[in-house]
Amino acid sequence: MSIFFGTDGLRGVVNIDLNHDVAYKCGNSLSRLCPGGRVIIGKDTRTTGDFLLMSLAAGLIDGGAQVVDAGILPTAAVAYLTKTLGFDYGIMLTASHNPAEYNGIKIFSSKGEKLEKSEEEKVERGLILPVHLQSHKIGTFKRDENLKKKYLSFLLQTASCRLDGLKIVLDCSNGASYKLAPALFKKLGATVIKSACTKNGKKINDHCGSLYPEVLASKVKKYSANFGLAFDGDADRIIAVTKSGQVVDGDKILTTLAKCLFARGELNHNTVVGTSLTNMGVEAELGKYGIKLLRADVGDKYVAAAMNKEGLSLGGEQSGHMIISKYLRTGDGLLTALLLCCYMQEAQKDLEEFCHVDLYPQVIKSLVVSDKLRVLGSEVLTNAIASVQQELAGCGRVLVRASGTEPKIRIMIESLSKSRSMALADYLAEVILSLENTEA
Repeated sequence: MSIFFGTDGLRGVVNIDLNHDVAYKCGNSLSRLCPGGRVIIGKDTRTTGDFLLMSLAAGLIDGGAQVVDAGILPTAAVAYLTKTLGFDYGIMLTASHNPAEYNGIKIFSSKGEKLEKSEEEKVERGLILPVHLQSHKIGTFKRDENLKKKYLSFLLQTASCRLDGLKIVLDCSNGASYKLAPALFKKLGATVIKSACTKNGKKINDHCGSLYPEVLASKVKKYSANFGLAFDGDADRIIAVTKSGQVVDGDKILTTLAKCLFARGELNHNTVVGTSLTNMGVEAELGKYGIKLLRADVGDKYVAAAMNKEGLSLGGEQSGHMIISKYLRTGDGLLTALLLCCYMQEAQKDLEEFCHVDLYPQVIKSLVVSDKLRVLGSEVLTNAIASVQQELAGCGRVLVRASGTEPKIRIMIESLSKSRSMALADYLAEVILSLENTEA
């Protein structure tokens, strides 16, 4: 069982959960899995990025690795460059959608895929005792920020259409895509209105980006744009907004992409991977086309694992992570946005019509707790969940789970009645909070 690694690498508040020592030892341990190997590192805009970069790189170099700093770029760019340029490992320094005080370390294999659990455990074991090589055996460090151009070129080559005549609002969350996303859509002919497209890492994910689609919706209406696209801090998520302000979340994007790939004969086994949070409406809509939905645990690494196991071409999460294996085996917000736009153009529809899906009303609550495992293991909570399941039998779902990246328990209630879902979610929230306030 991984101790340091969560569902998406190492993550925490810098200098509390994630400090110089942890980053150094992580780099040093990784260097021992590829003696003398090549490692590429990217980062988002967080002000702590340089701090972690120096610590991580020092550990890698001390272990003999050849390190290349690619600068600020999206997570998917690191995965793409790792695979196409033959690096042994790729590392992205980011805490994704989390606030600025957080940061994290995501590690990719030479295949451009997130590390398997067995590899994570090898890295963790190496954290115990660092290795310091003799001076003539230590590694090297260099910067090459031109590598991001190769990723931009890949995206442009992937585009099957022009976007001339479209006015698009881009919300880059003051994160990793702040420069690349506007450049990509401008090169394809779109008129781009930038929102939160700065390098200000202190404002990353701060009431902007994919977690705040209502902010994007107001900008789309203000500028009479055709639609808006919002990314998170490392741009591996995408949420869209229509010209009328309707939110197109990951469930709707997944459904739309599935139908498009199905029509092109590119949806392997006519099956798509979602998660335990994927709306029941998605399953109903896909069923009309004979498309099967498989559910994985929440977390894009689990979606990717299910796709690899079954040989599937598409998977995604409600949060906006989409994996399209024909191109990459990790979530890529820019690639997903690009394909969505091109498919929409080919269909000659606007975004609202193109991505329409009748979803079940769903209520999600996130509660901060000090001990996730204690609360989730409580018999009181188990009985409360069972009572909700019984009430929803045959007409809804309940899911209570621990966040893999934050000290939170998440509640999801789905039924045909939103008021009913809210009431049941409030009930479970009260139970959890009462347990949180009760000493173990």
